Amino acid sequence: MLRPTHAHTAFTATVLLMASTFLSRIIGLVRVKYIVWLFGSGTQADALNAAFVLPDMISYFLVGGAASITFVTILTRYREQGREEEGNRSLSVILTTMYLVLGAALVVAEIFAPWFIHRWEYGFDAEKAALCVKLTRILLPAQLFFFAGGVFGAVQLVRKQFSVGAVTPLIYGLGTIVGGLLLVKEIGVSSLAIGTVAGAFFGPFLLNAIYARRAGVHYRPILDFHDKGLREWVRLSLPLIVGVSLVTADSWIIAHFASATSGAVSLMSYAKQLFGAPMSVLAQGAGAASMPFFASLWSQQKKYEFATSVADSVSRVSALGILVASGMVALARPLVELLFLGGRFSAKDSHECALYFAVFSIATFLWCAQAIYARAFYAAGNTFAPMAAGTVVTLVSWPIYASLNHWQGAMGLAMASNIGIALQTVTIAVLLHQRRMVSLASLDYAEMGRCLLAAVAAGAAVWGALLGLHVLIGPAGSAHVRLQPRTYDVAELVVGSALWTLVVVFVLEKTGSALPRVAMKRLHLR
Repeated sequence: MLRPTHAHTAFTATVLLMASTFLSRIIGLVRVKYIVWLFGSGTQADALNAAFVLPDMISYFLVGGAASITFVTILTRYREQGREEEGNRSLSVILTTMYLVLGAALVVAEIFAPWFIHRWEYGFDAEKAALCVKLTRILLPAQLFFFAGGVFGAVQLVRKQFSVGAVTPLIYGLGTIVGGLLLVKEIGVSSLAIGTVAGAFFGPFLLNAIYARRAGVHYRPILDFHDKGLREWVRLSLPLIVGVSLVTADSWIIAHFASATSGAVSLMSYAKQLFGAPMSVLAQGAGAASMPFFASLWSQQKKYEFATSVADSVSRVSALGILVASGMVALARPLVELLFLGGRFSAKDSHECALYFAVFSIATFLWCAQAIYARAFYAAGNTFAPMAAGTVVTLVSWPIYASLNHWQGAMGLAMASNIGIALQTVTIAVLLHQRRMVSLASLDYAEMGRCLLAAVAAGAAVWGALLGLHVLIGPAGSAHVRLQPRTYDVAELVVGSALWTLVVVFVLEKTGSALPRVAMKRLHLR
């Protein structure tokens, strides 16, 4: 399974990418812990977290933020038709063209970064804004590496080779940490930005480029605006470029409104990154693994198999998302305290971050479902419908964010995020249903209902147990508790996780769910 040239099945690819995503998120949490220990939620932390907004926007609006997704569709068709050499030439044409376009855009962004930060992060004072501009300018070149890496990575995806793609995010995540360890004493927070760019070069770009070359792809600088592959890529990518999905815009909007509250940008970013760990394991791992298989079924006109595969994937990840959400909500406080508390990250910071994390976690199943639904559209070569819908949802959601931020501050932004992703998921699902691509009736509502019942029961049991523990013996650090706060948090997590697991398994088995049996079978325990 780990050989770079190994061709995976849908199941082994999902397992591998989920494991990779899990490790990547572990590294990401170590990275966040390192940042919060050094900078807490102060000026430097806010500036660093906000510095990613402009680079992300440049990438999203110029290359659709989905180079690998559109290339999988194009290269799959070339491969199915036995025209791989033509596909390789188109790859060179597209890379050359977009390097010129993206490179020019990054130069303009470097020049106008101060204007953008002043407008978007309107709540930053002069010191924080100046630091944010400096960090933004360091981070901008990384977008060239991400784009090329996505293109080269697609070469392996169409061959159903996922091992290299599983390693590259790990290298990227380590880049930030290594940069900080080597240079933070000399240049401060800028070391983390430099490490991030280095990680993007050595991971997503270099490793994918090496193995794409080994697969027979030899990049040559070619400019040919009449190339059919380039025109096809533009046709697929244009909706992604001119539109915007709330999936991406959510973090930008939160950063925009949260900038008016000191520390809120950092605290909400930390909560989002912690929430993103389990969500990505479920949604992105399954979604990335499913994409080539969905594309292959659609290109072969196996529309019934396509529809059932998408519906089964959505049902599975949504059911698991519902279960996982209950555990994250119930264990939010000890989890955040264990991971982040310490250094310049205070108990007050930890309390606020845990509340944001708990609210974000409620929508886990929605983030999981939309990831699969969106890839169903992409696999069918239709990028216009989901992006048009996403743009409308984003425009509709903006006043919701503004209103809830005015009413409840940063907590209102967390609630608005959940409302927005609910609108996004329902809209895409309805569009697929109306086009008779994936029927809403084919979802396994009974299984999701059983998981919801188990989630509520398990979450309530854990919450009640932890509350009872505090009432009986007091919180960590009190005169009645001799355990150190870290040990106390670990004990709460261990006991809470064990209780959650027991209640979930009990309820699922009593209600006739297939999940426990399938899990045991997959793990060869039965």
